[in-house]
Amino acid sequence: MLSIDPASQSVQDNYKLLIGSIVPRPIAFVTTQSSEGVLNAAPFSFFNIVTANPPMVAVSVQRKPGGIQKDTARNAAAAGEFVVHISDESYIEAINVTAANLPPEESEVELAGLTAVASDIVSVPGIAEARIRMECVLEQALPLGGSEASPACDLLIGRVVRYHVDDALYENGRINAEALKPVSRLAGSDYAKLGEQFSIERPI
Repeated sequence: MLSIDPASQSVQDNYKLLIGSIVPRPIAFVTTQSSEGVLNAAPFSFFNIVTANPPMVAVSVQRKPGGIQKDTARNAAAAGEFVVHISDESYIEAINVTAANLPPEESEVELAGLTAVASDIVSVPGIAEARIRMECVLEQALPLGGSEASPACDLLIGRVVRYHVDDALYENGRINAEALKPVSRLAGSDYAKLGEQFSIERPI
């Protein structure tokens, strides 16, 4: 077995090892809104649950070269809110379109032909095509990694204040993953669909 010291590798080499090893990764499709009212949207696979009490999720937004914040992190920090959507097969192609590098004054939602829908609690609109979306209030925005002058990422921790779930997915208080048809991220340009499911009882 190989034994690799990350300190001896480049940032890119460490990145490749991480995204190739930690698979599959769920994809958060996040909308934010600028102070000028432009609706921003972008996918992030550095995403997961933080806690259920209260419900919180975390999205890590990698910075651009030079420590420059991406629109998602900047908007979320300024407005204190964002919306997380679960990526699925029905609109993954449109989600991919939103990964384009647009200037802040242009909306990825419009570019991808997606439909904005008003949220119940937060001011940031969601995306109608998503079958699950979560309105979030920003709990913390933490600059991490890199250096103090040039952080590598912004970790956004959001408290979920409203869930929106397609009726067809909701059964007895639970989400039907097979019906959701989630899409996850692998390495490079590769994605994965939900594969074979199996159950293992936890020990008592």
